Amino acid sequence: MGFITDISQYLGKTFGFYSDYVELVILTILIFVVFGILKRLVRFFYSRADVSNKKKYFRNRMIKITLDIISIVLVVLLWGHRISGMVTVISFLSAGIAIAVKEIIFDFFAGIYINTKKTFELEDRVEVNGIKGDVVNIRSLGFEVLEVGDRINGEQSTGRIIHIPNSFVFLYPLKNYTKAFKYVWDEITVEIPLDADVEKTKDILYDIVGENEILKTTPKKMEDAVADVTAEYRIYYNYLEPIIYTKIVDSHVELYLRYLVHPKKARNVQDELYLKILEEYRNGNIELYKV
Repeated sequence: MGFITDISQYLGKTFGFYSDYVELVILTILIFVVFGILKRLVRFFYSRADVSNKKKYFRNRMIKITLDIISIVLVVLLWGHRISGMVTVISFLSAGIAIAVKEIIFDFFAGIYINTKKTFELEDRVEVNGIKGDVVNIRSLGFEVLEVGDRINGEQSTGRIIHIPNSFVFLYPLKNYTKAFKYVWDEITVEIPLDADVEKTKDILYDIVGENEILKTTPKKMEDAVADVTAEYRIYYNYLEPIIYTKIVDSHVELYLRYLVHPKKARNVQDELYLKILEEYRNGNIELYKV
């Protein structure tokens, strides 16, 4: 401490500051530096631990929060006996800071709301202000998503990580695709000629869906999920099985095949269904409309 005191006195004389306050500032910086190094060491050792990546993430996050709290408590204790004499100055400074960093304050309290209300959690698929992705990190001021494309492009990952301020949950509607239950309605369109056997084609499509390993167990899982959330949400479905709707469009018929699927598996399921439909077409079992 003598070394720090000497530096504080030197800086105080050089710049005209009270050496006591200079010493407190130096000690405060040292506290944050030491705890920053500790967090990096923890991250380093946990990265080599033989546990799942999900456990590593949650443990690292918990330790980071704990170390942050300890460092803040130490700083408050360090400055505690000086705060009473700085109340007026702090009042003016805090008012100015509040105006300058109102967005940060807004993000901070929005973060508290997110963590207490569980608006979304890690790995949820969300969309806010036109940004859609899977939540990969939640921080005190913002959260990060691994961006996915639109439905036309199969909602495939773009590989980009986007940082979103927490305040967006107050400013824009938030869509959570997996909060109440982890399945959404997806749809593919099959076009057939006007003179095709519609009922036969529908039967074949139902068989294709029924044979899909992912889709055939989904209705039961969805039924259980709906039952689990009825106490919290007024949600009900009359029909959870795959269904086909028919529509006449110009010179052909469009069949809309709807089914429940996990958002992250939708593209793979579509691929499997279309391949099966093409196989039935090549075998002469169904007709497809040709422009």
